[in-house]
Amino acid sequence: MITSHQNGGPGYVTEDPMGPVNGTEGPGSGAKLQQRERAVDVPPGDRVVGTVSSMVQGSRSSAQMERMQQYQEELRRKREEDANKGKHEIHLNASLRLKKLAQNPAKTGIDNPTFEAPEAGKETKDGSPLPGGDTAAELEDLLEALRRVQSCLVDTQSQADVALVLGMLHKEDFQSAFTIHSAVTQQMQPRCSPPLPLTSQAQGLCLEVQYILQSTQHKEGVELSNLLTTPHLQALIQAHDRVAEQELEPDPEESVIQYMGETVKLVRLEKAGDMPLGATVRNEMDSVVVSRVVKGGTAERSGLLAEGDEILQINGVPVRGKNVNEVHDLLTEMHGTLTFLLIPSSQKKTPPHRETVMHVRAYFNYDPSDDPYVPCRELGLSFRKGDILHIISQDDPNWWQAYREGDEDNQPLAGLVPGKSFQQQREAMKKTIVDRNPDSPGKLWCSKKNKKLRKKTMYNPSSNVDYSADDILTYDEMALYHQPASRKRPIALIGPPNSGQDELRRRLLSIQPDRFASAVPHTTRSPRIHEKNGREYHFVNRLAFETDDAAGKFIESGEYDRNLYGTSSDSVRQVINSGRICLLCLHTKSLRVLWSSNLKPYVIFIAPPSQERLRTLLAKDGKNPKPEELKELMEKAWEMEQAYGHLFDTAIVNSEPETAFHELLRLIDKLDTEPQWVPSSWLC
Repeated sequence: MITSHQNGGPGYVTEDPMGPVNGTEGPGSGAKLQQRERAVDVPPGDRVVGTVSSMVQGSRSSAQMERMQQYQEELRRKREEDANKGKHEIHLNASLRLKKLAQNPAKTGIDNPTFEAPEAGKETKDGSPLPGGDTAAELEDLLEALRRVQSCLVDTQSQADVALVLGMLHKEDFQSAFTIHSAVTQQMQPRCSPPLPLTSQAQGLCLEVQYILQSTQHKEGVELSNLLTTPHLQALIQAHDRVAEQELEPDPEESVIQYMGETVKLVRLEKAGDMPLGATVRNEMDSVVVSRVVKGGTAERSGLLAEGDEILQINGVPVRGKNVNEVHDLLTEMHGTLTFLLIPSSQKKTPPHRETVMHVRAYFNYDPSDDPYVPCRELGLSFRKGDILHIISQDDPNWWQAYREGDEDNQPLAGLVPGKSFQQQREAMKKTIVDRNPDSPGKLWCSKKNKKLRKKTMYNPSSNVDYSADDILTYDEMALYHQPASRKRPIALIGPPNSGQDELRRRLLSIQPDRFASAVPHTTRSPRIHEKNGREYHFVNRLAFETDDAAGKFIESGEYDRNLYGTSSDSVRQVINSGRICLLCLHTKSLRVLWSSNLKPYVIFIAPPSQERLRTLLAKDGKNPKPEELKELMEKAWEMEQAYGHLFDTAIVNSEPETAFHELLRLIDKLDTEPQWVPSSWLC
């Protein structure tokens, strides 16, 4: 039960770890608290957002199939009985439903003018035919305007460009597309809503008509019978019934009445078999109160249930005095129309507004079953480090509502994930506990730091501390970016020594030199005889190098044999401007500089395989590392991933060089065909 989940600081009260969760006993011990938030109709055992099985739809489909089989059997027997009988007339009175439908006034449909034949005789001034109607006038006005522009131009190139456009406008394909566009635009103008369907049993009517027409000899009757048995029309009728069922469903209703001297709301909702209500409830003394309305559920779509509403009855069953588990069991058994008797919340309702979806990349793993603070475990959304989350509601700053990317269609309800500030606060508290008790056993939540850094990250609930993203990583807002064909993203290969990133880079440069290139580095050493300035190196003096380095122009720099070397962002930009892909092999410490530039790098971590496999690969190159060296390399790879993994776009395990090379090529090719998630700050 949750009594408070504000700020995550001292005084934070959570549900009892010993209390039942989804019918099981949780870890830990402690006294029971007074409240617990529970999803009203999410099946037990679903840690992530669950769904209710579609029993209604299944039973409807089986009954419909049984009915169709009976009609087919009757149709077969009738044909055998009437094989030698005379002609039969078609009577609508043979079916009561057909007779009833025939009494309804005919409804006017909407003609689609898109594919109407153009009016004869209309041509442009150049003699080419024009579409009919207003479309012809619009196109003629456009052609006339272009001719006037062409006559005013003096340079040959501009006149040729206009002539090219005029030629395109005279093509039949363009005119057809222009006609379709005009028709669609016209149909999208505001108009009256289409009428409601008369029935959702068109398939049954179709079978009845076939039964009536089974022995007719009329030409029209035979033609109609053949038409009704075509697969395309049967599929159309089936689609009609599916849509009609949805259109004919009762709309949510709300009314205000008096109940035992109190003003209450009477709310009717339709609970579909495969759509949860999407609300959580909590106990306040003997009352059952709506605690949270979850995005994507029936309650949220209707707008009739609000946080803070007290539920008195559900379908006439009193719920005051029941605990949240009993309410959950009660609603799980109910289907169809649900009638809620509510005492409206006294909280002032904010006007509804269109929420902006925020896309974030998670920088930590989260499992709601291990989180004692999550207000409702059934709705907790688990995710892994690096997952993209679509945040659709931040109404509760501590617990956001979100979908995992790719799960929107399979996940009807949004899930609960920790809010950014809330996650930062409790991670800071964990660091404080570890810093104050460095020798205490248990899980270490951060690596050891010096006293100055520990003092900087100490959590103080009464102070406003700005936590650095380097210390506490939670989420980073992302946006989709598709690289332009003329400006390829630089590829940065990162990995520990002997992991194979240098070999992969050299292989790409040698196989496709027109597509890949390296940035020309800077150096302070003197050029050799065969070297040319700007080809092998940019040769500069020490003062110029140090000045550029102090100005932050170098992505990576260092000193070797008393000479300075470095790769500048301008050198990378020169490769990008040439239309080629710049390949970089960098130290992890250089990633932050590259990441903060406007070069939009795509970072690939080349991870080593297992120690045994790595030993075999190095032996092929004539290397024989010691066991402790292999262990150190594996630890180095783990440290790089822990410290800089949030800057990696993807990773390749180089267990087989040929496979790793083709995987690298596939990832690079995908940048041309698919948009990628990048920090939204890159696109500002």
